Amino acid sequence: MIKVSILGAGNVATHLFRAFTESPEIEVQQVYNHRRESLEQFTNAATITDLKDLKPADVILISLKDDLVSTYVEKLQDRNELILHTSGSVPLQKTAKNNGVFYPLQTFSKQEEVNFKEVPLCLEADSEKNYQLLEQLAKLVSDKIYPISSTQRKSLHLSAVFVCNFVNHLYQIGEDLCEQNQVPFEILHALMTETTKKATHNSPKRVQTGPAIRNDQKTISSHLAQLDDANFKEIYKLLTQSIQRTHGKKL
Repeated sequence: MIKVSILGAGNVATHLFRAFTESPEIEVQQVYNHRRESLEQFTNAATITDLKDLKPADVILISLKDDLVSTYVEKLQDRNELILHTSGSVPLQKTAKNNGVFYPLQTFSKQEEVNFKEVPLCLEADSEKNYQLLEQLAKLVSDKIYPISSTQRKSLHLSAVFVCNFVNHLYQIGEDLCEQNQVPFEILHALMTETTKKATHNSPKRVQTGPAIRNDQKTISSHLAQLDDANFKEIYKLLTQSIQRTHGKKL
């Protein structure tokens, strides 16, 4: 039985709590947040608002905003537990006696269920002994375990912003354009699904389609003429130029 305490009550902390509590080999001992009202959702664990009330455990997992990670690691530096954080952009800390990273690479929303067994977990620790405990914990909740260094994780986090956050923003632009013209956005759902499928089964570069890679200037000009929003127009131009440069097309 691995005893875990979680610091945080946001999206990642919520999903980690659910995944941990589903494993009979993990005991979520306590959940901490400085605001009592944020802890109301954690009905199956003891909750605290003061770090002084933390009981001894095997692992303390910090799932807070990136700019708070170092501060909380310092607050816990005299404890004997393995101190983990869940950030993709914060490097492995060295302040505590035992340090590690438990980074689930997925987009999380509290209201959306996630099959945690399919969530890639990127792991790093400051010693082989600590890595063994970290890996043991990770394998209880996920089938996708990756040893990833701080440098690799930083690059991975950047890549994730491109394939997730930026792509979702483009979905939003597509939805806005549909709404402006009274077109159901759901018509695009099958296209979105197929695009993702092709990009995960092949190299995205090999399956690029559209007017930019064809250098179809007539269609490109027509699209630009339809865009009244200057921001949307600039994004269209930048992405078109990027695709053409990538594939060696004349601009």
